[in-house]
Amino acid sequence: MSQVKLGDTDVSVKGHFPEKGEQVSDFTLTGQDLAEVSLADFEGQRKVISIIPSVDTGVCATSTRTFNQKASSLADTVVLVVSADLPFAAARFCGAEGLENVKTLSTFRHPEFAEHHGVLIADGPMTGLCARGVIVLDEKNTVLYSELCPQIKAEPGYEDALAALNG
Repeated sequence: MSQVKLGDTDVSVKGHFPEKGEQVSDFTLTGQDLAEVSLADFEGQRKVISIIPSVDTGVCATSTRTFNQKASSLADTVVLVVSADLPFAAARFCGAEGLENVKTLSTFRHPEFAEHHGVLIADGPMTGLCARGVIVLDEKNTVLYSELCPQIKAEPGYEDALAALNG
C-alpha cells in the first residue's frame, strides 16, 4: 500500500504501481462507446496512460487537455486517460473540449484495474476512485516511466513522461 496526499490529508492507495522496467499485463476497460477496450488493442504502439480521479475536477481536466495537445505530435503513440468516470461523462467532456487525441477509458465495469495498477484510493472522501498517475509504455508494454503523483491535486510531470518516449 502506498500513501499520497489529498491536500493536507494522507490517503492510502492499494496495489502495486508499475515501475520502470516492469511489464504491464493486458487489461480491459470500457471505452466512450461502451465497448470493451484492452491494452492489446494498442499493440505495436507506445502508450501514455494518464490515470485520473475524474475529468470533472480542474486538475484532471487540465491534464487531459495537456496530454491531448501534446499527443498530436507523438508518432506511433496513443494517450489513454483512465478514470472511474462513466463513459458518457468522458465523452461529454472530450466533445465539449474538442479533444480528439486522447482515448478515455472507464474502470466502472472493471474496478480491479485500480488495485492491480496501484492507484485504488482506499480511504477518505475519494475512496474507490483512482489516484493520479502516469505510466508510459513502449510497444511491448514495458514501463519506460511511471509516476504516482504524491499529491492528488497536483498535475503530473508531463515533460518527464513524454521525454521517456525519446529515451
